[in-house]
Amino acid sequence: MPIRVAATGVGHWHSLYDSAYLRHLAGMPDMQLVALQDPSAEIAAQRAAALGGPSVYTDYRRMLTETRPDFVIALGRHSSMAETALYLLDQGYPFLMEKPMGVDADEVRRIADRAAAKRAFVAVPLGQRYQPFVARARALAGEARFGPLSHIYFRLNRPTSARYVAWDAPWMLDPKDAGGGCLRNLGPHGFDLFLFLTGEEAQVTGAQISARALDRAVEDYASVLLRSTSGVLGTIEVGNTFPRIGTDGESKIAWRDALLTLKDDTLRLTTAEGEETVSGAPAEPIALTALRDALDHWRRGAPPPISVHDCLRAVRLIDQAYALAGPPRG
Repeated sequence: MPIRVAATGVGHWHSLYDSAYLRHLAGMPDMQLVALQDPSAEIAAQRAAALGGPSVYTDYRRMLTETRPDFVIALGRHSSMAETALYLLDQGYPFLMEKPMGVDADEVRRIADRAAAKRAFVAVPLGQRYQPFVARARALAGEARFGPLSHIYFRLNRPTSARYVAWDAPWMLDPKDAGGGCLRNLGPHGFDLFLFLTGEEAQVTGAQISARALDRAVEDYASVLLRSTSGVLGTIEVGNTFPRIGTDGESKIAWRDALLTLKDDTLRLTTAEGEETVSGAPAEPIALTALRDALDHWRRGAPPPISVHDCLRAVRLIDQAYALAGPPRG
């Protein structure tokens, strides 16, 4: 029998667009998408029409009571994520929830604490971990032949935040619902990557945010400096100012004697002996890989590959960055 999956807050753009988790799920032969929920009945119906006609609800509590799914994909507004997550935990549902899981670290901490107390399965699809760059960086670090780790750089600059309006999520431009702008939404990817690659805790040492380009109530660009416990430096840049569909992105990790970069789907390793380049393009969309990996871990009774506790570590750094940067400046 296929795994029966329900989804909450499907007005979130990642239901059908960009990461498109529910499109990926609908294409898995061992999964059955049985029900969708969103406060907007119209949006829920539109999503259902694109996904093979699962049942539609505006109340996720009623949906869960009537359909009793095996697993839940939890989306929704950032401001409603913590409430949904706590309800799912109290009802005993394993679930995957989109980052940032709340509007600040206090909300995410409540989820993490309850998940730990209940030994619950709560996965977070921080998909940048599935980039070939990360696997190569960890393999090179394990060889320990390039000296101490020096610094890490990560840039993720996406198209204008008007895309959220086009994808039925205008709430992303409201600081109260979104908890911030690109730093809150895109930042978890960069901070999680820094923590994952260093294997250490970190502190924010500098931060600035700007709303100058798009003149919205939320920032459209952010630059944050980090320092790990042992002194590895990090620079995280995220934004919504790429002028076309696509991404202006780059990842870099530097040891004393080597530099590994990912840019334009090319991996480049630079050493004193020269340069080596190979394709850095993932074999499939990283959102699909993240979703499949989380479901596979759950089915075999293993802990989540990326958990709410990982998300919390990243969100704490985001809160530190906002505290240092202050309000966005136009």
